[in-house]
Amino acid sequence: MNRRQFLQLTGLSAAGTLLGLHPWTTVSMAQTRSAPSHSPKRLLVIFLRGAVDGLNVLVPYRESAYYQARPNIAIPQPGQPGGALQLDDTFGLHPALEPLMPLWRQGSLAFLTASGSPDLTRSHFDAQDYMETGTPGDKSTSAGWLNRLLAILPEQDPVEALSLGASIPRILQGTMPVANLPLGRGATRPLPLDQAQTAAAFNRLYSGQDELSQTFQEGLAARRTLRSHLLAEQQAERMAADNGAPTPINFPEDAKRLARLMRQEPKIRLAFTALGGWDTHIDQGGSQGELADRLGSLGQGLAVLAEELGEVYADTTIAVLSEFGRTVRENGNGGTDHGHGNTLWLLGGGIRGGQVHGEWPGLERDRLHQGRDLAITTDFRDAIANVLQHQLQLERSQLSQVFPGYGFGKMRSLQICR
Repeated sequence: MNRRQFLQLTGLSAAGTLLGLHPWTTVSMAQTRSAPSHSPKRLLVIFLRGAVDGLNVLVPYRESAYYQARPNIAIPQPGQPGGALQLDDTFGLHPALEPLMPLWRQGSLAFLTASGSPDLTRSHFDAQDYMETGTPGDKSTSAGWLNRLLAILPEQDPVEALSLGASIPRILQGTMPVANLPLGRGATRPLPLDQAQTAAAFNRLYSGQDELSQTFQEGLAARRTLRSHLLAEQQAERMAADNGAPTPINFPEDAKRLARLMRQEPKIRLAFTALGGWDTHIDQGGSQGELADRLGSLGQGLAVLAEELGEVYADTTIAVLSEFGRTVRENGNGGTDHGHGNTLWLLGGGIRGGQVHGEWPGLERDRLHQGRDLAITTDFRDAIANVLQHQLQLERSQLSQVFPGYGFGKMRSLQICR
């Protein structure tokens, strides 16, 4: 029996049913270290799969070309009914994201305009893969950039990197141990290993120092650590539900659970989750409609996340990414098609917030990418590397390990972090 088969048999890596180590893990307990006594710096990445329309998130309300290209779905200027929430003299925020305005005003929310991957693909699958591996255009990269980052961090523990979702995403695949937590209430569903007799039998069988025994011990320790926090949280939710208020299974609720888990467990340094449904080819809507509804849930969830993190928020950076943007011009079905440049969101105590960062290229036809899309003026790797340098104190040589082969052209000129 090999290591991967063992993990699958014992239930320590069955995606979608439990919390455990990823089956590709090769790091043993002998390589782990104790968690730091101080509050660690954390990074949470939220991936919006499907290519969110950044031009209706960060609205360039001074651009006449924006309104000419989007007669039906453009967000009105600030002060008009359904208008954008004014951020500065150039940009406004989609009105559905109003829950984020307190973070903007307190200086812990920023946006990077005209950002993205330089690869020209319009394929969701390829673009997501390139952004998660951190090597646009190179299909040979095996590990995700968050997993490579994990290998650089000084403390290594089975719960140091956490993925929320049905399976380990591309961005966290690699040689380092990763804990996987299904979204919603499936996260704490009992398993055979949670039964005393079964657990005792496996403990006797795998109590040695060989690789399979250490793998079992790693996974079981990670599951017990995180599940104990989640069970306590769900008990509190059940008490609140006695008043007849159901707990919806959506991002705001998952964000609350994640925030409390990160607050209670200092070993968690990196976390990732993905939200789908942003491929708005049809009936996208403007201030109201399909996109607005989804942005409303996202904005509420991010606000809940910041609130529930409490003091930990000051040491946390949250990056919201999407594989590419959407066309400047709306299509004949009231939606938008696959584009290029997009908006990167950044939240956290170390962010130089209350600002829109980056170079705005404009929306006149001669300034567009291929005559149809927002151009990219800042590679997403420059932005992430800037965060890693200032928040996680990574050196240039370490950044090159996270994003191999990249030159970090604009990283030093960005002023994203305090």
